[in-house]
Amino acid sequence: MYEAMLYEKLPNSRVRCNICQWRCTIGEGKFGVCRVYQNRGGTLYNLNYAATSSVAVDPIEKKPLFHFFPASQAFSIGGWGCNFHCQDCQNWEIACPVANEPWLGSQEIQPQVTVELAKRYNCQGIAWTYNEPSIWFEYTLDSAKLAKENNLYTVYVTNGYLTPEALDTIGPYLDAWRVDVKGFTDSFYQKLAKVTRWRGILEVAQRAKVKWNMHVEVVTNIIPTMNDDDQQLEGIAHWIRDELGELTPWHVTRFYPHHYMMDLPPTPISTLEHAYNIGQKAGLKFVYAGNVPGHRSENTFCYSCGKLLVQRFGYQTKIIGMDDSRCKFCGVEVNFRTPESERRL
Repeated sequence: MYEAMLYEKLPNSRVRCNICQWRCTIGEGKFGVCRVYQNRGGTLYNLNYAATSSVAVDPIEKKPLFHFFPASQAFSIGGWGCNFHCQDCQNWEIACPVANEPWLGSQEIQPQVTVELAKRYNCQGIAWTYNEPSIWFEYTLDSAKLAKENNLYTVYVTNGYLTPEALDTIGPYLDAWRVDVKGFTDSFYQKLAKVTRWRGILEVAQRAKVKWNMHVEVVTNIIPTMNDDDQQLEGIAHWIRDELGELTPWHVTRFYPHHYMMDLPPTPISTLEHAYNIGQKAGLKFVYAGNVPGHRSENTFCYSCGKLLVQRFGYQTKIIGMDDSRCKFCGVEVNFRTPESERRL
């Protein structure tokens, strides 16, 4: 149990948590939306520090990150809880734990051990993933600091709901911000996750890129009848182009029925291809269809000369035409973060 870093003490032993954009006001003995921050006697505590639910060595492409240290291995680690409660959650067993009950299968892995394990298994970096990393804030911050001291890259796989001040606290120690932009309307975010002020996600993603020079990639899981309309897809594509830049990768991924959304079908391939075309029409240079192994759009082609730069099949990756972060055939910048480009930063 660790005292939270970012909170305010309020009258009558209440507190306001400033880790994520819910900014929960929490009474004595109560929990925040995430169920892992609790007010005890007017002090806010994080209850899941170093309590891990999932650990694996993953290809970085699984996050998915296609333009960040391609073909590298990431030590991937997840905790418990989430500040969203999405109807289609793939990892609801760890994202929605029951408050104040033991987490079955939890294992304590302190930050130093995380770094040691990453190096032992020849990983080039650490990714906090599987559940929302921002509600594991104190732990991920301590781990990220140690990772950077040991020349390991650092990745947040996130719903993006971190507050600006929390982002600024961990920003110096994070290299990649793989963010979900789940849709582009108030009604969609309300229906999917009961989130109303979702546009803060966009502001923080832009801040991660501009202020902290993080590598940013965006994922939209396309759910039939919910966020597959042209208005939302065009909105996301144009926002990426205007605020993150035309070289920012956009992953449009296939939905599969899960959790409370077993009544919907998997996303048709034609819908993903339509989203791909919307992204390209908006001017995005790198749009990828996800959860469809073998689809041509898994590969990276140079937008200037058309040559194949990176070949992918599922999580198998072959680098063919890269010279650091440029196309080796025509020399244009293609926005890849590599060990060489990191040394220049």
